[in-house]
Amino acid sequence: MPEKSLAELSVLMVEPSKAQAKYIYRELKAAGITHFEIAIDGESALQTMLQFKPDLVISAMHLPDMTATELVHKMREDEYLKDISFMLISSETGFDYIDPIRQAGATGILPKPFKSEQLKRGLYNALDILSPDTLDLGGFHVEDLRVLIVDDSTMARNHIKRVLKGLGIENITEADDGVNAVPLLDESFFDFVVTDYNMPQMDGKALLEHIRANSNQRSIPVLMVTSEGNHGKLAAVEQAGVSGICDKPFETDTVRLMINRMMSDV
Repeated sequence: MPEKSLAELSVLMVEPSKAQAKYIYRELKAAGITHFEIAIDGESALQTMLQFKPDLVISAMHLPDMTATELVHKMREDEYLKDISFMLISSETGFDYIDPIRQAGATGILPKPFKSEQLKRGLYNALDILSPDTLDLGGFHVEDLRVLIVDDSTMARNHIKRVLKGLGIENITEADDGVNAVPLLDESFFDFVVTDYNMPQMDGKALLEHIRANSNQRSIPVLMVTSEGNHGKLAAVEQAGVSGICDKPFETDTVRLMINRMMSDV
């Protein structure tokens, strides 16, 4: 299979700092990006997107008129813009700043300064979402797989659905909390579950424990997708029998490998 070229991507950079914009421009050019536009604030970025729809938006956190969080939420609420990939470049590390962007399905979250390899990884992830390779599961027919997604964030579920559908998985059921997932697991058969960790009524760990102890599908593969950084909590999830843990952002290549591994163990 020929290697995908980053020259296929069109990029909109949203960056108010001229110095930072020049630096990112040089890195994008070095990575092979040839189609891009630049905006200096959120509103001009939204207007540009309506005229020139990019494959990927790369934004600073703090813009003159809004934050990157507000920008990506406006994009996700717009039918025309909702599927555009989003990458953040920011020196912010606080959970309250970063997690809403993770939940919105970011392609990548890069620090300032970032390394060229980090930028390329985010760019290739955006390209994989745009033109993914279908899963090859040997004896399993991808189109026959039934998947349950459990996440209290609509935007996160939409992003996960987009990635899974790009891999060829079409039969997807959703639940917005572990509590609502339980009856679905009782009523229907699924090939695997993709669940968030942090949810309001029944979190991912409690759902996993229910599946392993009380469900009719106790051996079903469960992939935990989470922005949780507490290693103690993640260790407890591993002990509870999770099949795999995937960080947010939800990267296509990582998910493909994890699904291949999970299904080969079934």
